Amino acid sequence: MKVGITLPQFREDADAALQTAKLAEEAGLDGVFVFDHLWPIGRPDRPALHSLALLGALAVETERVAIGSLVARVGLFPDAVLVNALFTVDRMSGGRLIAGLGVGDRLSRAENEAFGVPFAAVPERMASMVECCRELRSAGVTTWVGGVSDRIRQVAAEEQVALNLWGVEPGAVAAVAATEVTWAGQVGPDVDLRAHLRAVADAGATWAVCAPVGRPWPEAVEAIASST
Repeated sequence: MKVGITLPQFREDADAALQTAKLAEEAGLDGVFVFDHLWPIGRPDRPALHSLALLGALAVETERVAIGSLVARVGLFPDAVLVNALFTVDRMSGGRLIAGLGVGDRLSRAENEAFGVPFAAVPERMASMVECCRELRSAGVTTWVGGVSDRIRQVAAEEQVALNLWGVEPGAVAAVAATEVTWAGQVGPDVDLRAHLRAVADAGATWAVCAPVGRPWPEAVEAIASST
């Protein structure tokens, strides 16, 4: 199982995110991932580095690690624009992009509305995700879809892409059959990282993406790397 880390993204400048990505690469982690939110969930008063801009910077500032969106939401841009932007990052990085795609939920709806971006009905968002998924796969870009609904699982199986599950117990990973599954979620200082990553791997996940909370970022990188 490969192991990655999310980056410190909810701040004004990109220095910490880029430094953490370089530390992760040096420590031997397999990937660095960015969220696609216009502010931290529930905190419109706080800043966020835009995912696509940060991915472009990571493509240049790193050399080996996979760089991924966790997950890029359809509907914030026209589908063709989102696909072109992600494909551009993949080319810039030498094919290291993992294009995680999602449809958003009630927690992200406020972000669309605040910027005057329509929040389409679920069927329309699902159709957009499928189209983007097909376009990216046809261009050779590694693609995941993120979500826990039965429809998302169906899309992953039909489109033959990995399903990313956020914050679930290892048993939920093991319960998904006939589909590649990746895990992502928050890990605090009270989590036995070695045991947790072993459980996620034993459940069949091909990736574990850790979102550290409650630790300084250099310490979080070291803790995750030493637990792999």
